Amino acid sequence: MKWLGNNRTYGPTAIATPANFVTVARIMATPIFVLLVITKEPMWLTFLVGFAIGITDSLDGWLARKHGETRSGAFLDPLADKVLVLGGMCALVSIGQFHWLPVSIIMLRELLVSIYRSKAGRKGITVPATRLAKWKTFVQLWAIGFAVIPPIESSAHWVATALLWLATLLTLQTGVGYWISARKLAAEQLGPATSP
Repeated sequence: MKWLGNNRTYGPTAIATPANFVTVARIMATPIFVLLVITKEPMWLTFLVGFAIGITDSLDGWLARKHGETRSGAFLDPLADKVLVLGGMCALVSIGQFHWLPVSIIMLRELLVSIYRSKAGRKGITVPATRLAKWKTFVQLWAIGFAVIPPIESSAHWVATALLWLATLLTLQTGVGYWISARKLAAEQLGPATSP
């Protein structure tokens, strides 16, 4: 923990940073959460594990701002979010908590955006997450959270379903935004048309 609290500043090419340590821990802990959902372990345990994993999303962001943001962190953080969101949602589909259609839409969007980011990255272009995309991830995580929250109130499942569809709408909207950006990028690389 002393390592996490040091005041060292890291350059953009650094890999072994406190923020990345937390992000990798989030990725490694996600299969535990998914297994708890699938095996229908006590909901309090599932909720607490998911909540702890979710807290690390804010923690690694704070550490990155404190010690310096890195290119490796810019890659790992959204990857960790995708692993948690898609893993959690697929697990909830498997036990009948989520409908397969919105989850399929979300998975397809994440796949297409990841392909776009990969192609842009090979050209040395960084594609930062938009503010709306960050809200999309936030809503996705809350949808999962309400789906596994202990059944204190019967409205929890209704809230989870509503959040899932809201996340789907945000997913489609941000996907269109990335598609427009991809078209602009392709047009810039082709350059202005020249007449014969």
